[in-house]
Amino acid sequence: MTEAPKGDFWDEKIERMGSDELASLQLERLRWQVRRCWEGSPFYRERLDGAGLGPESIRSLDDIEKIPPVTKQELRVEQKNHPPFGRYAVAPPGDWGELHPSTGTTGVPVGTIWSRKDVENIADFTARTMWSFGVRPGDIVQNAFSYGLWVAGMSVHYATQKIGCFVIPIGATETGRQIFYMNTIGSTVILSTPSFGLYIGEKLRESGVDPQQLKIGGFGGEGGTQNPATRSRIEGALGIDAYDYFGLGEIGPTFASESVAKSGLIWAEDHHIVEVLDPETRKPVPEGEVGILVITHLTREATPMLRYWTNDYARLESAPSACGRTHRRSPGGVLGRHDDLVIYRGAKFYPVQVEDVVRSFPELSNEFRIEFLSDEETGRDRCVVVAEAATGEVGGAMAENLGEKLRGALQVTPEVEIRAPGSFERTTFKAQRFVDLRNPEK
Repeated sequence: MTEAPKGDFWDEKIERMGSDELASLQLERLRWQVRRCWEGSPFYRERLDGAGLGPESIRSLDDIEKIPPVTKQELRVEQKNHPPFGRYAVAPPGDWGELHPSTGTTGVPVGTIWSRKDVENIADFTARTMWSFGVRPGDIVQNAFSYGLWVAGMSVHYATQKIGCFVIPIGATETGRQIFYMNTIGSTVILSTPSFGLYIGEKLRESGVDPQQLKIGGFGGEGGTQNPATRSRIEGALGIDAYDYFGLGEIGPTFASESVAKSGLIWAEDHHIVEVLDPETRKPVPEGEVGILVITHLTREATPMLRYWTNDYARLESAPSACGRTHRRSPGGVLGRHDDLVIYRGAKFYPVQVEDVVRSFPELSNEFRIEFLSDEETGRDRCVVVAEAATGEVGGAMAENLGEKLRGALQVTPEVEIRAPGSFERTTFKAQRFVDLRNPEK
């Protein structure tokens, strides 16, 4: 463990770096990364050569747009053709430290390798994120992110050691055990998915336990923490300040978070170049507009990504945060995945928009589903938002009110169904919000 810094910043020089100095650092590291990928990875050399690029082609940060983005599917094909890890590993096997595949929730997991230097960097910028939302030496951190192959649990564990915290490596185990340790040991910080945090809050209310020492929570693995209704529910249920957290297996487990200013995810731009591109043209969108996040590793040794197409929607703003940090931000966090886009009767919306509406009704629980079905008589698609009552019976007026508010938010009118309390299974991981029932055999 290194001695933790003092003050509001983990690394003030980096976190408050001016835009020109930061751009110069990024360009130096980008040129280094492109050169080593071209020299050390047949996968990247083929892609760069195909685009007419070589090690000397990157003369400015704008030149990154010449590099073709890489998708998860392309990485899967590369692994299949060149098992087990494909040819995109650059560091020699002797430098490899850990294997962390993606979760595989949408297909075959993609193998991501961390070198020993990568582990050090990941621990450092994860500590930076945690420091930014108030974690300090001596805090008791209840780490309810999953351990093992899923990356978030390990990165946070390393970061708590770096900061000087006392960590409870509980992982995503059942809520009774979470509450036991939270209450008996006096956890001051909790880290989990938003869905699991809300579930723990439900069980705390049922048990009458009030974890008075708990003060901070970082919630990642799925979107929603920056939704006003969801943040309010988490903070009310746990009695804490709740902060959004973002990571991605192929890029880094915990590399962007809100700070105490709650002004959006702040990116670690000394380690990553973050772009937001139009999904059709693949060109940068104007600042503040929504597009697909595309991320490039600047310091990753083992399996660097050059312009990784995340499929996540977000926006970027360059104005410094109210906390004084100068790296660019994404207010609202990750707004949804391109794969999760719901198209119904000409309208387009994301589960996160439904979440914001459902959780604005205190009579409803935290759980909901968006179900797509086929009408047996007409064959037309039906979209049903299924919510769950928080307690007792909910009258028909509630369904009508929910439908009206959904229509205003989504610009389309889905059907609404409200089920009894406890109808939906709770999860310690990522909640399944969209269920396609049009073809049960799939």
